[in-house]
Amino acid sequence: FCSQQEHAYPADELMPLTCRGRVRGQEPSRGDVDDALGKFSLTLIDTLDTLVVLNKTKEFEEAVKKVIKDVNLDNDIVVSVFETNIRVLGGLLGGHSVAIMLKEKGEFMQWYNGELLHMAKELGYKLLPAFNTTSGLPYPRVNLKFGVRHPEARTGTETDTCTACAGTLILEFAALSRFTGTSIFEEYARKALDFIWEKRQRSSNLVGVTINIHTGDWVRKDSGVGAGIDSYYEYLLKAYVLLGDDSFLERFNTHYDAIMRYISQPPLLLDVHIHKPMLNARTWMDSLLAFFPGLQVLKGDIRPAIETHEMLYQVIKKHNFLPEAFTTDFRVHWAQHPLRPEFAESTYFLYKATGDPYYLEVGKTLIENLNKYARVPCGFAAMKDVRTGSHEDRMDSFFLAEMFKYLYLLFADKEDMIFDIEDYIFTTEAHLLPLWLSTTNQTISKKNTSTEYTELDDSNFDWTCPNTQILFPNDPMFAQSIREPLKNVVDKSCPRGISRAEESLGSGPKPPLRARDFMASNPEHLEILKKMGVSLIHLKDGRVQLVQHAVQAASSLDAEDGLRFMQEMIELSSQQQKEQQLPPRAVQIVSHPFFGRVVLTAGPAQFGMDLSKHKAGTRGFVATIKPYNGCSEITNPEAVKEKIALMQRGQCMFAEKARNIQKAGAIGGIVIDDNEGSSSDTAPLFQMAGDGKNTDDITIPMLFLFNKEGNIILDAIREYEAVEVLLSDKAKDRATIFKGKMIPNYIIDSNLEMENTDQKSSENDSHKPNSEEAPSESQDAGAVSEEPEGGGESSAVGDPDPLSPASTDSASAPVADGDPHVPGSAEAGAAEPACTPGDSQPQEQNTQTESSSQAHWDSKVQPMESILADWNEDIEAFEMMEKDEL
Repeated sequence: FCSQQEHAYPADELMPLTCRGRVRGQEPSRGDVDDALGKFSLTLIDTLDTLVVLNKTKEFEEAVKKVIKDVNLDNDIVVSVFETNIRVLGGLLGGHSVAIMLKEKGEFMQWYNGELLHMAKELGYKLLPAFNTTSGLPYPRVNLKFGVRHPEARTGTETDTCTACAGTLILEFAALSRFTGTSIFEEYARKALDFIWEKRQRSSNLVGVTINIHTGDWVRKDSGVGAGIDSYYEYLLKAYVLLGDDSFLERFNTHYDAIMRYISQPPLLLDVHIHKPMLNARTWMDSLLAFFPGLQVLKGDIRPAIETHEMLYQVIKKHNFLPEAFTTDFRVHWAQHPLRPEFAESTYFLYKATGDPYYLEVGKTLIENLNKYARVPCGFAAMKDVRTGSHEDRMDSFFLAEMFKYLYLLFADKEDMIFDIEDYIFTTEAHLLPLWLSTTNQTISKKNTSTEYTELDDSNFDWTCPNTQILFPNDPMFAQSIREPLKNVVDKSCPRGISRAEESLGSGPKPPLRARDFMASNPEHLEILKKMGVSLIHLKDGRVQLVQHAVQAASSLDAEDGLRFMQEMIELSSQQQKEQQLPPRAVQIVSHPFFGRVVLTAGPAQFGMDLSKHKAGTRGFVATIKPYNGCSEITNPEAVKEKIALMQRGQCMFAEKARNIQKAGAIGGIVIDDNEGSSSDTAPLFQMAGDGKNTDDITIPMLFLFNKEGNIILDAIREYEAVEVLLSDKAKDRATIFKGKMIPNYIIDSNLEMENTDQKSSENDSHKPNSEEAPSESQDAGAVSEEPEGGGESSAVGDPDPLSPASTDSASAPVADGDPHVPGSAEAGAAEPACTPGDSQPQEQNTQTESSSQAHWDSKVQPMESILADWNEDIEAFEMMEKDEL
């Protein structure tokens, strides 16, 4: 928090790699992710009640004064209604809740007069224009100054929103109404929830991911407990707890029964189709579902919570963090990890329910991994790729709002708290709302008498909150007995669950057409595709794209055949690319003051040393060559010998550059992009190809850095002169890098302070992910070789983004034509089996690049000496701490 305030305030978020604030409009657009930023000091507001939980009352008091004095909510900026509600409105209400609690205690906040609540009410009114729809569902975005339909609003044309976006409002809006006595906020949130409930699929009692805000039609008809739906279920149960309205509990129980019937396939939670819930909609899971075991604990259904949590923990032990998405056989699907807190949240609730010290060990692992792999000098950096350990210049506000809070509470004893946490309920952003709101300003009728609820014959509802039964009667080993069968589910067994579709396939008729047999020139095949609802689209570049619309199929069975065909086609094209794609590599700065904490994503080369076969990597000091383009004989060989050469892209082929620096005695090479502002954050992975000749004579490793990442090394050279890096297939543990030398190693103690220990790090098997071979963050590993003139390149990139057929209603996959050596399309994010290191499959491809302004440490970033001074103060302050204390 102090680092965020020092380097980023008043910006919304901290950029921990470049030690500066993220200001919307001044950084390359990240798409919808940036809708959370509203130039309202997001991280400061989101962290208010965390400070009180951590017993930082003086810091809290100063932070509240800053919010009151500096934050402006009347900005001409378009923000997400969902994110602004849970982070900013929730943060203001949580801050107000703990402020009045501290004031009542008589020591702190005696001057406080409800200023945060006044700001919350102002923000609430600014969000209300989004609800101006016939359905009552809010628009997904709103302009804080001009609302929705105003000519200057730049929003209001959207037609769809996600279920969670519209269904995760009731806690904050109802709390605002109860605090202020203004009922309109709770009324609007209830109306949105009522509409979603009425639009549920009646035969399955499930809801889809995306809904039309005007008509109520489901746009995406797949259903799960992860992204797009997750907190809708959470708020139904928590609204019952906070508001005491039985109708919310009855709705939740109805949905929960459907989830356990169709989506829960222990220990997995797989999306299904709301109209055909026996048919899986996809073969992968996203990391947001990690909250669900915690919700099951709140409900009282402990066994499946333990099972799913243990499965997720095994995935974490393999990759150090939970990938954004992973397949049913535990391969990485999307490799990013933005330091999400959902797993820590479920760990906390399971420990509270069971008292099992096993979950303290889980929490200890989370803390160690954060400090070992995500800690950087200015904070904690999101993981760009959990397989390589590369970082992203990003630290979302929820990291301080939720992750720190749950980890502290996991280890805190009751006497460590200055208030009783049991008197509050957590919002989905972990903000604290007092339970006494249930009896305050009740202006809304509790019971929705117009809705009938299904009578459910489910003994599991005996456990519904409040839970008066003993969870583990006379059996302290109960939880362990549930976990034990799942211990090896990832690393050894690598099971692949048979989908219901596959089960029916084994006993039913064979599909009319298999992907491996398909020929676009065969009229019979085209007729079969038409029957299955699959059509062909001829693209401008001569390729053909397959698209499936279930409603166009001759029958429901034909639609299911079409879905299987699409899935087969995507898997087949992935296999075709497998051997032609190389994974991203890592450039790790290991010299002072970085000590291996800064990891840069690097593009591989199709020639030279294969770093995946040389696990130790290549380590050396860097040196800039002359001429900088490396296209002729090196004129400063004495400066390059036994070092890693830095050179600029362009004017000749990559292989020629490699031969020139190898002749000069270099032990490796880094090519830096000459495209000003290019970055691995926004550009697809770049892969350097050879020159069409035999490149066996090149024996040194060659890696490619985009302009932004390359400038980090160049700026470090200007600052420190001697900069040492490690070229490897993935980031190394610092204990491996420094071979047992004593280096600073920060950990989080039970008060979540940063401590310094001199203990030697040791590599744990659970911290060694296999060499997953898919590029991260929807990257395209297109092989590119430079042309002799002008530094041009010819790309062997395959087809455009294939869409994984997540729904029988609409699915598409491109089909490559022409040269069989050109990669075809791939399933979004497919990767190699967890038990087979070395395999690779490409991920969903992102072909759009955006320019970003060059980051100069000497102009935009605080001087490195100041950063180091702060760092050394931390080291000295905690030098005497016990090295094993959490």
